[in-house]
Amino acid sequence: MKQGVSFFSFAQNVDVKEAAQQIKAAGYSGMEPVVSENGSLNPSMTDQEVLKIREIAQDLGLEIPSVGGWSLWDNNLVSDSRAIRSKARGIVQRQLEIASLLGADTILVVPGYVGCDFAAEPEKIRYDIAYERSQEAIAGLAPLAEQLKVNIGIENVWNRFLLSPLETKRFVEEISSPYVGVYFDVGNIIYIGYPEQWIEILGSHIKKIHFCDYRADQSGIGAFVDLFAGDVDFKAVMAALGIIGYDDYVTLEMLPNYKEYPYVSLYANKPAMDMIVAL
Repeated sequence: MKQGVSFFSFAQNVDVKEAAQQIKAAGYSGMEPVVSENGSLNPSMTDQEVLKIREIAQDLGLEIPSVGGWSLWDNNLVSDSRAIRSKARGIVQRQLEIASLLGADTILVVPGYVGCDFAAEPEKIRYDIAYERSQEAIAGLAPLAEQLKVNIGIENVWNRFLLSPLETKRFVEEISSPYVGVYFDVGNIIYIGYPEQWIEILGSHIKKIHFCDYRADQSGIGAFVDLFAGDVDFKAVMAALGIIGYDDYVTLEMLPNYKEYPYVSLYANKPAMDMIVAL
C-alpha cells in the first residue's frame, strides 16, 4: 500500500505547490487535491491550469490517486431544489473531468444528505427520497465515469444517510457500474459502527481508503484526533483490508487543527501511518 495525504487537511485556498512540497518532504507517495468553488483547485479553472497541478506533483515525484470535493455540502445532491441538484451534478461532472486531467482514478463524492450540520443553509430531506435521488444522480454520471476511467467513490460521512454497510453495499450494487463504489473513511464510521466490519462487508466495492481517528467518548468535529489517539482499531482494519485484498492508497485526512502550522499534522502522523501499514 502507498500512503497519501488529502488536501482536506488544509484550508481550501492552500498553496498547492507548498502543500505538495511538504507532503513529499514528509515522506508520502501521493496527494489528494480537493475541488472547491473558490479554492486553489476549482471548477472554473481551465484544463491547462489543472494540468499545472499535475506538473507540480510530477516534478516532485508524487502521484495523484484521487480527487476530493468540498462543495457538495452546500450543494446537496438530493436537494428539494431542482436547481441545486443540477448544480451538484455539474460539480461532480467537473470533478470527474479534473480527476482525469490529473491522472487520478477515483473521486470522493458526498452522495447527498438527509440532514447536515455543515452546510450554510442545511435542508432536511426524507430518507427514501434522498436514496432515490442519489442513485439517480450517480447512475446518471456513471457513463461519464466509465468513459474517463475514473471511479465515483461515495464517502461515508456525517450525512444521516446510508447508515449501515448492508445498505451502502446494496446502494452501489443497484447502480451496477464497475465505476461506482465506496471511498471508505475509517474514522468517520466510529459513531455508528466498526470500520473493520464495514470493510469486510463492502469488499471489492471499496475504491479508496481515508485514514483518520476518532474518540468515541467525545463528540462533534473536535473528537477527530491524531492516529492511534482515538478508537479506530487499526490492527483490525488492516486485517480486514488484507481479507478483501485491498492494496491501493491509504490517504491521511486530518482536520486543519494545527491552525498556524497545518503541515505539522503530516509529520506528526507519518510514524503512525508507517506502523499501520506495517500491520
